[in-house]
Amino acid sequence: MPAKPPPPAPPEVPAGWTLLPPEPLPEPTVWPAALALGITFLVWGLVTSLIITAAGGLLFAVALAGWIRDIRHERAKS
Repeated sequence: MPAKPPPPAPPEVPAGWTLLPPEPLPEPTVWPAALALGITFLVWGLVTSLIITAAGGLLFAVALAGWIRDIRHERAKS
């Protein structure tokens, strides 16, 4: 088994600055794209038909609820 490379050296910090610890990134999710699609259907439905508006509103509500649930679950873990 090959030896592991040494960890990278910490970056040099200019005088008067503070090096912050790394912060984990949020997990990728489909909710922002679904929310954008719901908004698109809402606007498109205003021009075309009430059915598309209703579908956009439903998609918007479901996507917003899912995104908020994911954010709350993620913050509860940390």
